[in-house]
Amino acid sequence: MNMKRVATALIGFPIVACALVFGNKYVIDSIFAITALCALYEYNHALKLKAKPIQWIGYLACVLICFIHIIPVQYLVNIIGILIPTTVLVLFLHVIFSNMKTNIVDIALTLFGICYIVIFLLFIPILMGRPNGKLLVWYIIFAAWGTDVFAYFVGKKFGKHKISPVSPKKSIEGCIGGTAGSLVCAVLYTIFLNTQCGMDINYLIICPIAIVLSLIGQIGDFSASTIKRFVNIKDYSNLFPGHGGMLDRIDSVIFIAPFAYFLLMLI
Repeated sequence: MNMKRVATALIGFPIVACALVFGNKYVIDSIFAITALCALYEYNHALKLKAKPIQWIGYLACVLICFIHIIPVQYLVNIIGILIPTTVLVLFLHVIFSNMKTNIVDIALTLFGICYIVIFLLFIPILMGRPNGKLLVWYIIFAAWGTDVFAYFVGKKFGKHKISPVSPKKSIEGCIGGTAGSLVCAVLYTIFLNTQCGMDINYLIICPIAIVLSLIGQIGDFSASTIKRFVNIKDYSNLFPGHGGMLDRIDSVIFIAPFAYFLLMLI
């Protein structure tokens, strides 16, 4: 077992937990803005050999997360909606006024990074700003990191059938074990919410949601790996010993966040 990986997890998880539990919405917005900045920096740095992303636009989008709860809730979806075409407009203006020093590949990868990292991640602070959001957000954590932990141990012990060369260490057995483990965590957490927090969450609804979120998180993990294979790197950085960079650590969280927001609104 990688002791650096274990030590980083033991230190990092309590810090994340304290921030989510005790931070007010403005502190949490700032934390996610910094998280998005780190992840987008790693993404841009990884792509430098293949393209020239317009970095300032992406970083500006990250900073805007800090102000997400200043916007009235009824206008939030409209604001996010208009930001995408506005970003496309600005990116093409950058191509026009740079005399083609920036090309379509550069702006396409820039826009992809903003959508993939910033907009997807944005749904977590939005969820946390909703009623019971601080309680519901833990379903995202269990779906992402719970799956990761159980998939690691089950795959290490029983993994024989590989899924894809994109991530050669991952196995079908690990995938199943990760999903099952994440489901158990979600059910136990639901029992806690229903008995200790006065909530009334239907198990017939939360169980399929937990399974779907776990599978989406694993797709997110593979998706981040496809980018790494494209630029031929092992990790996005060495920010977290044993875990790689920020984007390595939150790749599944990013993918889960928007789906979790809409699915959890059902309960």
